[in-house]
Amino acid sequence: MVHVLSSRTLLRPTDPERSRDFYGERLGLPVYREFGTGPERGTVYFLGGGFLEVSGRSERPPAPGLQMWLQVADVAEAHEELLARGVTIARPPVREPWGLVEMWLEDPDGVRIAVVEVPADHPLRYRP
Repeated sequence: MVHVLSSRTLLRPTDPERSRDFYGERLGLPVYREFGTGPERGTVYFLGGGFLEVSGRSERPPAPGLQMWLQVADVAEAHEELLARGVTIARPPVREPWGLVEMWLEDPDGVRIAVVEVPADHPLRYRP
């Protein structure tokens, strides 16, 4: 078994500055570290238990299957905060049949992002 010490998702956006504005300013993700210089420099953001690295540039948007899942304590509060920051919400918060409260948005390249709340009564929080 591979012993993983750390992990991150690497994102090569079509417009690095626009993506840094989205993840850093609009979503408000805190910066873990930055490296390099110029428009294609790297910025690594904290994502709870992982990291998101936005660096380099791609001619095409990421593969359509790439999605992110971000758990928050209160999705309604996140919804209001993101609207105030000018983020377009693809789908407002909805309690799904499986019990999670999910809101969906997209980054500038169309990467789908689920912002999820695990309610207190959800089985994921149950500890016998």
